[in-house]
Amino acid sequence: MVPISIEAFVNKHCKNNPGENPNQLRKNLKQVVKDKKNGETCHNCGQEIWAIGSAVAYQGCFSCLTGEADSSGDYEISEVCWS
Repeated sequence: MVPISIEAFVNKHCKNNPGENPNQLRKNLKQVVKDKKNGETCHNCGQEIWAIGSAVAYQGCFSCLTGEADSSGDYEISEVCWS
């Protein structure tokens, strides 16, 4: 995973998704970062959650949310980017 700050991700995501509410996204990201720090796991498989994907979809891991195994080129919030 590639570390990114909440603000940098909100800016990037909202630039590419103009209909997105940046304040709601920021709030969602802060909550899932807290959840990940508290050990929240994917509802499907039990792996650690992917904060960014969980903020825009449902609390899940990278693989369950994307169907992909390789997360090396994808973003994760820097304060919880452990893998």
